[in-house]
Amino acid sequence: MRYLTGLLIGVFNFLALQAQRNCGTVDYVKAHPFVATQNAFERGGRDTIVNEIITIPVVIHVLYNNPVQNISDAQILSQIDVLNKDYRALNEDIAGTPQVFKNLIADSRISFCLAKVAPGGYSTNGIVRKYTTVSSFLPNDDMKFSDRGGADAWDSKKYLNIWVCSMQGRILGYATVPGGPANADGVVINYDVFGNRGTVRNPFNKGRTTTHEVGHWLGLKHLWGDTDCGDDGIADTPQQYGYNYGCPNFPRKSLCSLDANGDLFMNFMDFSNDACMFMFTHGQKIKMRTVFSKTGFRNAMLQSFTCDSANASAGPLPQETPRTTAIEPIQETIRLKLNPVSDFIEFIYKEKSQLAGKQVQIFTTTGVRLYHTTLLTGTEKISVQYLPSGIYLLVVGNGAHRNIFKLVKI
Repeated sequence: MRYLTGLLIGVFNFLALQAQRNCGTVDYVKAHPFVATQNAFERGGRDTIVNEIITIPVVIHVLYNNPVQNISDAQILSQIDVLNKDYRALNEDIAGTPQVFKNLIADSRISFCLAKVAPGGYSTNGIVRKYTTVSSFLPNDDMKFSDRGGADAWDSKKYLNIWVCSMQGRILGYATVPGGPANADGVVINYDVFGNRGTVRNPFNKGRTTTHEVGHWLGLKHLWGDTDCGDDGIADTPQQYGYNYGCPNFPRKSLCSLDANGDLFMNFMDFSNDACMFMFTHGQKIKMRTVFSKTGFRNAMLQSFTCDSANASAGPLPQETPRTTAIEPIQETIRLKLNPVSDFIEFIYKEKSQLAGKQVQIFTTTGVRLYHTTLLTGTEKISVQYLPSGIYLLVVGNGAHRNIFKLVKI
């Protein structure tokens, strides 16, 4: 009985560890030291105006090795919406802030838009998609360079570059801090914690990983200063011993809590679950806006007008040619009426005789099989009316001759 109890505790602790937030920014900064005075950012433009709304143009670089990683436009747009609500204190769950901390809630008056003008004056929707042979990236900036399987940054003085890709290990994302090298500046987010719909996983399914990492990009530190009872340099964030995870109950007091109110675990710069972080403080607002001041490292962003499509001087930005999928051998090309789908999936084979015996399976993104059949005719439909709306994996073929498609059910 004692052995079984210990085993259960060990399993519980392992599962809890797997569900904890893991931010890679601190380790990244330690591994990539730089001298801020040697950065390539231009400063010395106009100063910020008191309480003006600072708009940050964003470009999303989607790097995918398989269809599931090639997240939808809708998922990307949901993340921009989350950023705009979180940074303007317009998120509905902010009401969950304990009463004793409500006076700390701040509207940072920072907003985000998908860029409408790309480098070279091309018009764009702010989303760049690129197939990569890298199945999963390390947090070492490879995803930021084309010659390493990634995508090159757009001008960091005019855009916030966000790379969305598959990352190895438990790291959900990481960011560069103000003053770093311009050609690697930006934020990296794992594809399945980006946005609040589509291919996202609990408990990081509300887009708060990006809110957190963009906070680092704007100069914020973790609340505990990344050392026991450390200092994040912000006067109105209470001192705490270390990070919180999960959804703590208020009050959450630690060894160095200053009073009975304890930790500000609902702050975006802690490690709480997405559903349990709601707010920035006034001190954090001042810190973030300082990077746009006349002497700040992101001052040049105030001169970026790439959110206005009227400034485009050329046609649409060339996009990567969509990758076609074929089932081996090559003459067995399959055409699918897919994405989004509401009622049926239609299969049409070039050679009808080669269809017999092909298996079709539908899985959830976590690997649970929901459907299995064998195709028999040259042109065939299967019903997906019973599936709830969401993202699924469609597997067509047998053995080594299988192809995986992303299935979007509406």
